[in-house]
Amino acid sequence: MKGDLFSSQHVVQPAVAPGMSVENAKCIKYAVNGEMYARQGAMVAYRGDLRFERKGQGVGGMLKRAVTGEGLPLMTVRGQGEAWFAHEAQNCFIVDVEPGDQFTVNGRHVLCFDASLSYEIKTVKGSGISGGGLFNSVFAGQGRLGLVCDGNPLVIPVSAQAPVYVDTDAVVGWTTHLQTSLHRSQSIGSMLRGGSGEAVQLMFQGEGFVVVRPSELTPQKNQQH
Repeated sequence: MKGDLFSSQHVVQPAVAPGMSVENAKCIKYAVNGEMYARQGAMVAYRGDLRFERKGQGVGGMLKRAVTGEGLPLMTVRGQGEAWFAHEAQNCFIVDVEPGDQFTVNGRHVLCFDASLSYEIKTVKGSGISGGGLFNSVFAGQGRLGLVCDGNPLVIPVSAQAPVYVDTDAVVGWTTHLQTSLHRSQSIGSMLRGGSGEAVQLMFQGEGFVVVRPSELTPQKNQQH
């Protein structure tokens, strides 16, 4: 067969080492040698001897998901082989989590991760239930985390001298040492006149990075997730 479709740009190559790698802008490849975790339904192709099983969350996890709506619907992938993961043609990225680090991420952006990583659903500090009940998944340990995002994310440095304010629907995740709180940037008078649509943001203070998607989550996409 000939043509651009069959060029080296599109034909996948065998993995050179176990673990996660970016196959292309829209897909992550995982060379499985044992066990890993992925978002349910995210596998688009595989080869080798692999088994896919729904991962139970336990009673505590089920309760958290029922209360927060943030639970990660995961599957366990076991065996030896290669699997490709993608979600709605969103762009894919990899985060390396080091010992002592934590990375907080909105569950809708998680695609797959190493079994060596642990995660826990936590309330975003300072957000309160009045802020819409903001809950994210906190990853810790040592390993790689595959994320998806509509478009190319913005990675914004945060410093003690320069806090960053982010729309709550646009936050992808942030690094360990950042403190969060809700910030109201709209006056009462503006709200009475119909508002600007930017009434409340999540304020980040400290030293680290916040990752932001280049679009807000629409009600239609929120229902899909």
